[in-house]
Amino acid sequence: MDAGHDVALVLTQPDRPAGRGLRPAPSAVKRLATQRGLTLFQPQSLKTPEDAQRVTQARADALVVAAYGLILPPNVLKAAPHGALNIHASLLPRWRGAAPIQRALLAGDRETGVSIMQMDAGLDTGPVLSRHPLPIAADDDAGTLHDKLAAIGAEAMVSALADVEAGRARAVRAFRPAPGAFALLDGEPVKIWRARVVDQSGEPGTVQDSSEELVIACGEKALAVCELQRAGGRRLSAREFLHGHRLPAGTRFA
Repeated sequence: MDAGHDVALVLTQPDRPAGRGLRPAPSAVKRLATQRGLTLFQPQSLKTPEDAQRVTQARADALVVAAYGLILPPNVLKAAPHGALNIHASLLPRWRGAAPIQRALLAGDRETGVSIMQMDAGLDTGPVLSRHPLPIAADDDAGTLHDKLAAIGAEAMVSALADVEAGRARAVRAFRPAPGAFALLDGEPVKIWRARVVDQSGEPGTVQDSSEELVIACGEKALAVCELQRAGGRRLSAREFLHGHRLPAGTRFA
């Protein structure tokens, strides 16, 4: 919010028992949302169509996720055009899943960090958008390391949102050969192996040209995809891909 973004909806888990009296207590997220007058939603899960619809109706450009603790089903992950971006407290692929801070300390790692990742249906398996390393000090414990990573994660997410908003395409080069840059076509992942920036404009994600090459609009610029690969398929040139997959102008990648 301090970076200038409008928050359309805040999700946090229902109030949980806490303290000596085990009375239901609000999360820090709920307290902040209440202080700033934000719309709050506390579903028990996000599995019902009604819960997913509530998220979709917020009409957010992107979902920002940090230690939410509930599984986001596929229909929620697709509720925003830019999907869900997650702050993960390790340098992925190291220490996927729960307790990455504690695992790094137990393993004696000298370095950890924050990864900003695009969430998919797996557990911390989506494409990594950026990695931000942090040395582990000799006197760090889980608490001090958590606070350092939280600060880094906030700055990293603001930077990632700026990149998403600007339609920047550096991920194709940065993540080749691994883990790869991905887009979604009809809900299925497509890995983009090679691409170049061209001077076309249009609604981000929409196909502008698919005659001889695949040109996808990114706002003020566009991405001419040279080589790509569908899940379970082989790497193809854009021309080979288009021979087998008709993508008329206006087709949308997410």
